[in-house]
Amino acid sequence: MEKGWEKIFTTSQPFQAEMARQVLEEAGIQAVVINKKDSSYLAFGEAEVYVPQGDVIRAKHLIKNLEH
Repeated sequence: MEKGWEKIFTTSQPFQAEMARQVLEEAGIQAVVINKKDSSYLAFGEAEVYVPQGDVIRAKHLIKNLEH
């Protein structure tokens, strides 16, 4: 990932990462999902959500609310 971005969320379910990205973008926070899931063996790997460093605290707060 490029400098200036920070991972704020990791999940074994890529759809959850996409949901988190959508919530963040609706709140005006740019977000990127990196899917590290192995395409041959779906039991391995995770999906990660990254946001710009300036939005980390707000993004983590939004994601925490999403999980509850």
